[in-house]
Amino acid sequence: MKLDVLVFASHPDDAELNCGGAIAALTGSGKKVGIIDLTKGEMGTRGTEKTRSEEVKKASEILDISYRANLDLGDSLLPNTRDNQLKIIEQIRLAEPHICITGTPFDRHPDHSKGTNLVLDALFYSGLKKIKTVNKDRKEQSPWRPAHILHYMQDRPFEPDFVFDISDYWETKKRAVLAFNTQFNVSEPGDEPETYISSENYFKQLEARARYFGHLSGFEFGEPFKYYLSPAPLKSMDVFFEHTPKR
Repeated sequence: MKLDVLVFASHPDDAELNCGGAIAALTGSGKKVGIIDLTKGEMGTRGTEKTRSEEVKKASEILDISYRANLDLGDSLLPNTRDNQLKIIEQIRLAEPHICITGTPFDRHPDHSKGTNLVLDALFYSGLKKIKTVNKDRKEQSPWRPAHILHYMQDRPFEPDFVFDISDYWETKKRAVLAFNTQFNVSEPGDEPETYISSENYFKQLEARARYFGHLSGFEFGEPFKYYLSPAPLKSMDVFFEHTPKR
């Protein structure tokens, strides 16, 4: 398996929420994208493992991704152990992605921070030849590091290095997020309690954020990203000829 982009998420729905528009744009242009969910979201107040699994399947179909796996590392746990690093390294070496996208090292939910730091460690160690992993056929995998690592914005904002235009894919992202119908934009909560993310107001702020960052860059809707540890490397100025912002 060879993927162009591999996205890591601490919980099912993190990828859709935070970079679902970019994923839709990538798959819409023919790129192969995979998502690795680190946990099943089993500690969430609303929904069950079964409903969450069904929601993941529906969202994955909407985004037209090529591959998705759940490592089941323990919602609310996510310890940064060698065993957990190796599970992630196996996925990196299996997919050999050119780009990896993950969360941020600091966020409101502790799982987001822990998951990101675990992934970043694994991304580095995945390039070390003396760390051995095997594929499902028990054949030794080759070392691999992605060429680029990006951070998507989660609950807490950061100063982005760039904003990706998702104007043509906002409706696709919206449908993918709303596939998690036990979690978001719940008008009738039923027997389960309302949560921070289940109210209609949370979904309104998600749209407001996309409009705000789009506005900053001359788009209708945008998703902000940060480049890992350094300025984004460019060998050409062609990217700046692709779009003339309205300012």
